[in-house]
Amino acid sequence: MTGSRKGDEGRRIAFLGTGLMGAPMARRLLGAGFAVTVWNRDPGKAEALAGDGAVRAETPADAVAGADVVITMLTNAEAVKDVLFDRGAADAMTPGVTVIDMSSIAPHFARDHSARLADRGVDHVDAPVSGGVVGAEAGTLAIMAGGDEDVIDRLADVFAPMGRVTRVGPSGAGQLAKLANQQIVAVTIGAVAEAMMLIEAGGGSPAAFRDAIRGGFAESRILELHGKRMVERQFTPGGSSSNQLKDLNAAMEAAKTLSLTLPLTAAVHAEFSEFVANGNGEKDHSALLLHLEEKNARPGGKK
Repeated sequence: MTGSRKGDEGRRIAFLGTGLMGAPMARRLLGAGFAVTVWNRDPGKAEALAGDGAVRAETPADAVAGADVVITMLTNAEAVKDVLFDRGAADAMTPGVTVIDMSSIAPHFARDHSARLADRGVDHVDAPVSGGVVGAEAGTLAIMAGGDEDVIDRLADVFAPMGRVTRVGPSGAGQLAKLANQQIVAVTIGAVAEAMMLIEAGGGSPAAFRDAIRGGFAESRILELHGKRMVERQFTPGGSSSNQLKDLNAAMEAAKTLSLTLPLTAAVHAEFSEFVANGNGEKDHSALLLHLEEKNARPGGKK
């Protein structure tokens, strides 16, 4: 391990997954005085946190050794399973540890992980987030938690530097809430993109249109942030289209399990599926505008 510990008097946290979202979240915890050990598949991304006071571990099992709280912020359910169970992290935890999975995965995976960890005497909370990199850096993430109420309550000081936590229900409910959040995000991105195209096609200014409706009933963070991306045509990912599609896939799967028909979600799911299949998975999800422009033979609308 490299680096130096900070705040040894408090609970020790292992943070597994220090990518685009995980790194600023770990920095928030370090800034709050927690002792944080970090691990990432790309060691360089973990090493970058050493200057902020983190300890870098070589393996997930090394990272969780001696930790009181283990936070995972990983790409998908397969990555969470691999890190926790295949790479030995769960085996290295002592009874009484709490795992907070802040990754976005399907609810049934969260419930399965919770049950497997319970067999080891380890508590589990599924706590995916919304707010993007901006929210992670500012500590203003919306955190949707599923799990035992008492466990979530006693983690209040851990959640606080990262954002606002709300218990939605039992195990898996946090992940279900994130899927519902992503439904709203995806459908709203689609609506804003189509509105931008409508204005541009009629000779109006998308930038002026966005300014005109700010503060009205159509106001939203999507209009504010992703609408700006569309106007400026800046599609470097904060949230990638491939991750948006992953969440929509899981939402559609959950809807099928619950015997629900979600026509708006199904429509935007089809568009994101086609967009990603055409090689655009690493573009920001606001870049769905490009896909809709192409379908309408209107590439590169004016600002």
